[in-house]
Amino acid sequence: QVELVESGGGSVQVGDSLRLSCAASGRTFRSGTMGWFRQPPGKEREFVAGIRRTGPYIDYADSVKGRFTMSRDNAKNSVYLQMNSLKPEDTAVYYCAADSSAKIGLAMRNPDYDYWGQGTQVTVSS
Repeated sequence: QVELVESGGGSVQVGDSLRLSCAASGRTFRSGTMGWFRQPPGKEREFVAGIRRTGPYIDYADSVKGRFTMSRDNAKNSVYLQMNSLKPEDTAVYYCAADSSAKIGLAMRNPDYDYWGQGTQVTVSS
């Protein structure tokens, strides 16, 4: 059994920063890939960022590139999303996802991960 728990969401103003955390429970689970997705109000879920357990590669959506930074702590089975220069367009429920496989190429952007968290709300006001 694997459970993902997101935290760190909240309400901020334009230009502010937030840091989201996602912790995966379980002593035996080691994710090959972890990702962040978000779902704005009235829109479909979209890819934000993804990272593999090993290696330097981090994939970002164009809309957040240069503003968001994803990082990992394999010892804690956790990933983080540092969000800077937040915009109203960043308002969404942010979901953490984990997959046992090391996704290659564009597969990281597809929402077919094995496990999902319940989401954390991020609201950016003008």
